[in-house]
Amino acid sequence: MKIKRLAYCGLLAAIIGAAAQIALPIQPVPINLALLAVVSAGALLGAKYGTLSVVVYILLGAVGVPVFTGFRGGLGVLAGVTGGYIVGYTVTAFVTGIVCQKTKETLPVFLGMLIGTALCNAIGTAWFCLITGSSVAAAVSVCVLPYIPGDILKIIGGIFIFKKFNKHIK
Repeated sequence: MKIKRLAYCGLLAAIIGAAAQIALPIQPVPINLALLAVVSAGALLGAKYGTLSVVVYILLGAVGVPVFTGFRGGLGVLAGVTGGYIVGYTVTAFVTGIVCQKTKETLPVFLGMLIGTALCNAIGTAWFCLITGSSVAAAVSVCVLPYIPGDILKIIGGIFIFKKFNKHIK
C-alpha cells in the first residue's frame, strides 16, 4: 500500500509541474493551473501524501528541474517574488488533505480548499512584500485580488476531480 501511495505522490508531483506550465505569463505573478493540481493532490492523497507530492514538486524545481511556470527551475525561482506562493502550496495541500480525510461533503471540502488557498496567498503575499518592499495593501491588490475568480474556479475543478477520482485512489 505504501508503495502505491508513493507512486501517486510522484504522479501528482508530475501533474503539478505540468499544470504549472499551463499559464498566462502576466506579472508579477503568472496565472497557472498548479493550484488546481495542488488542491487535487491534497484531496486525493490526504494531508501526508498530498503535502509530500507538493514537497517533491518543490524539491525538483529547487534542484533545477524546469517544473515551475515558464519551464523554470532553481533556487532563484523560490527566492524570487513567486517563491512564497510555491512554498505556500504545501499548506494548501495539507489543509485540503485534512478536510478531505474527514469528509467527502462538497461544502466542507470547498471551505478546506478555500482556507488552504487563502493561507497560500498569505504566505506568498508576505514573501512578495519582503522581496519587493511593497506594502501589504499594494501586494494584495496586485497579487491576490485579481486572482480570486480564477482560484475559485480551480477549487471547483479540484472538487470535481476529487469527487470523480477519489473512489479509485485507495
